[in-house]
Amino acid sequence: MVKIRLARGGAKKRPFYHVVATDSRNSRDGRYIERLGFFNPVARGKETPLQLDLDKIAEWQAKGAQVSERVGSLIREYKRTDAAAPAAEAAAAEAPAEEAAKDS
Repeated sequence: MVKIRLARGGAKKRPFYHVVATDSRNSRDGRYIERLGFFNPVARGKETPLQLDLDKIAEWQAKGAQVSERVGSLIREYKRTDAAAPAAEAAAAEAPAEEAAKDS
């Protein structure tokens, strides 16, 4: 059975996880079929803490892949922040335009 789960990487005390599609019989950090994103729980500053390819994840789920509990929560978090990001960018872009219109 194919699973979508986290594979740990990174240094000691500095975890970094790849979201991978792998056979359930493979070890946690072993062979995988495809890398679908990453999760950096200790991201600082402008580092990206979470990046997922939702199209590939949906494709694997359509093929019958099971998502681990943690990856499922990361997908929900990514969808929530991903949906909020374009709205925040649009609001930020509109604010200078409105100020320029007021100045004219």
